Amino acid sequence: MSLVLVPTATLHALGAGTADDETLTPFLRGPDCRWLWRFRSEQIARSPSDHPWITRVVVDTTSGHPVGLAGFHGPPDERCMVEVGYRTDPAWQRRGYARAALEVLISTATATDGVDVVRATISPENLPSRRLVAQYGLVEVGEQWDDEDGLETIFELPV
Repeated sequence: MSLVLVPTATLHALGAGTADDETLTPFLRGPDCRWLWRFRSEQIARSPSDHPWITRVVVDTTSGHPVGLAGFHGPPDERCMVEVGYRTDPAWQRRGYARAALEVLISTATATDGVDVVRATISPENLPSRRLVAQYGLVEVGEQWDDEDGLETIFELPV
């Protein structure tokens, strides 16, 4: 499994809903992910230096198929914290891709100077993701309201 950086032009096209990249699955190009692409497109338009940190395509290196998305929400903040995000195409779920992506993200954060905390925010109803982050030592530290996702439980891991 690898996390592949999305070229800037492709990211903007995905955000606008005009991407003709047939290598991505309909899920990754569709409405379930378009809001995220649009958000990340706007983010790198404002702050191009965020691009290496944000959402990448998760690719199964054996088959070459894109199977999901993973990345950080941006570079380390004033707390030296990075927040992880990941989602697997429903057609590829339950095959370990989210786990592998989370391992890469935690490893990247651990190896990066200036990162002290890894955060994940997860819907209280998303039990598989809650169990996954707990297996990697992220502990519940509170809750927050997200305008896009609603109520989220905050998990953190000192690195």
